[in-house]
Amino acid sequence: MASTETKADAAVEEKGNDGLGGLEAGLDALESSVTRRRSFGTTFRQKVLPPLVAAAVVLVAWQALITFKIVDDPTKLPSPSDVWGEVQDAWLKGTLLDYIWTSVSRGLLGFLFALVIGTPLGLVVARVKFVRAAIGPILSGLQSLPSVAWVPPAVIWLGLNNSMMYAVILLGAVPSIANGLVSGVDQVPPLFLRAGRTMGATGLRGTWHVVMPAALPGYLAGLKQGWAFSWRSLMAAEIIASSPDLGVGLGQLLENGRNASSMSMVFLAIFLILFVGIAIDLLIFSPVERWVLRNRGLLVKG
Repeated sequence: MASTETKADAAVEEKGNDGLGGLEAGLDALESSVTRRRSFGTTFRQKVLPPLVAAAVVLVAWQALITFKIVDDPTKLPSPSDVWGEVQDAWLKGTLLDYIWTSVSRGLLGFLFALVIGTPLGLVVARVKFVRAAIGPILSGLQSLPSVAWVPPAVIWLGLNNSMMYAVILLGAVPSIANGLVSGVDQVPPLFLRAGRTMGATGLRGTWHVVMPAALPGYLAGLKQGWAFSWRSLMAAEIIASSPDLGVGLGQLLENGRNASSMSMVFLAIFLILFVGIAIDLLIFSPVERWVLRNRGLLVKG
């Protein structure tokens, strides 16, 4: 009888070991799948090829409208070759990169200013009840206000200069950054705050080590929206306010095309504005967003 019980216990123990071994093997497989890197071919098929195909489809449809004379007025819709001719002409004149750099440098510098102002403002609004009750609705209202509405008063207050451009960018981007951070702080679990206080993370230390890391996803969403608002604000300011001292950015290029009734120049400006917006998102915000999600276990590395 004792030998029978011993055999049964051994069988149970062996089954338990097999179960634990299977669980460990499964976890090891999951770990290895997370750390495995994609091949270049897989990355190309999943990330690069789809937007290239979409761009090719748009170009084919665009050219078909011209070829089959569905739209036969070049003053309304230029052909892809006409727009490419504008690109070549601007490149040969050495102005293409100047157009892009004039706007990008203003946009990025204005966004950095908005980041410096909007981050502490968002923290104060999120953490101080009186400030939130007083300023929170104003920030939400400013966020919904079209950026173009700030251009006329900015010109009157500051004149036709770069300070006016930066003021319009700040007024467009700061509310989005602040509201994004407020939303992120509101989503921080109270358990994190209590645990931080228990370990002595209070005041600025708690804000830096507990609140900001926990609020990072919402804060990052606010930063992305803030950049979109700053870029649109800058384009509105460049279209409306023109001066030789300001140079020619992408918004001014768009307005020059309208004044010259050159649809090819207008399309060139539109494509460059779109290109810059996509490039900034892919080069700056998308890698940061993937890093945040990966560190929280929400994105597989492979």
